[in-house]
Amino acid sequence: MEYTQLGKSELKVSRLCLGCMSFGQKQGEERAAWTLNEKDSRAIIKQALDAGINFFDSAFAYGSGLSEQIVGRALKDFAQRDQVVMATKFLPRTPAEIEQGVTGAQHVMHHVDKSLKDLGMDYIDLYICHMWDYHTPIEEILQGMGQAVKEGKVRYLGFSNCYAWQLCKVNQLCKEMGIPQMVSLQGHYNLLFREEEREMVPYCHDAGIALTPYSPLASGRLVKKPGESSARSEHDSVLHSKYDRSAQQDAVIIARVAELAQKYGLTTTQVALGWLLQKVTAPVVGATKSKHLSEAIAAVGVKLSPEDCAYLEEPYVPHQLVGVMEFNHA
Repeated sequence: MEYTQLGKSELKVSRLCLGCMSFGQKQGEERAAWTLNEKDSRAIIKQALDAGINFFDSAFAYGSGLSEQIVGRALKDFAQRDQVVMATKFLPRTPAEIEQGVTGAQHVMHHVDKSLKDLGMDYIDLYICHMWDYHTPIEEILQGMGQAVKEGKVRYLGFSNCYAWQLCKVNQLCKEMGIPQMVSLQGHYNLLFREEEREMVPYCHDAGIALTPYSPLASGRLVKKPGESSARSEHDSVLHSKYDRSAQQDAVIIARVAELAQKYGLTTTQVALGWLLQKVTAPVVGATKSKHLSEAIAAVGVKLSPEDCAYLEEPYVPHQLVGVMEFNHA
């Protein structure tokens, strides 16, 4: 495994971050059809640790804390706390909280305490605002995040699912308010969705902010053969909302990934992740099977030539914003 510094922080992280959204089956939820029970989740976490992965990403939204609980118990059993970098995320205020007058700062502190309890940890290494809250002054959110750092409950701060101007505004406000600035950005970025390259990627490079993108394999679309399906592709409505509408134009890129994989004796995962690893700090990679994680780990160290990268990138055309960002409007 290779390691690198996470932005301007003092955190040393593996080049792959294990995404924990697939851990924890909660009956009645659509995601229960493709998520893992605790036993199988622990096996994936143990495999990641054995391979040298020390960076883990969860969120309160993943099973309403169930993912955090499973990850926390596994890391306590399999690793020493100072050997892992734990990241987790909090959602915007709920309509009920707004009606009750819960401030943004109170909301953040409540979720910090809830995540610490679910993780069974004394501190969170990287605490991430899951998405922009259009119903709460951003100053209130930052006040809560800063307070969490001041109290020693959080070491570093990050943001996810926002526009470049918003992240720029956040860091300027942090500077004015005496709050630590964001050290990482978790956005949607892969060969099939490269809209982050317009403004976010250049800004983060200029500001020294680490890029830790989610969905690096486009929820599996980049690495599956035509017609191939999985439990997730059959039941995950979010996956379909993100990639179905651009399937025809994306097919050209998918075919080129497969072509280069065959040419160099690599897997499609190695090609798709190898491309991304040359552009970001640490992709957030999910896995529901041991072989998925093994293939991702094998991508670390794969170096594609500038010509190969250009070949993969050439067919890309502008994409409509999808997923969380599709609805993120003031």
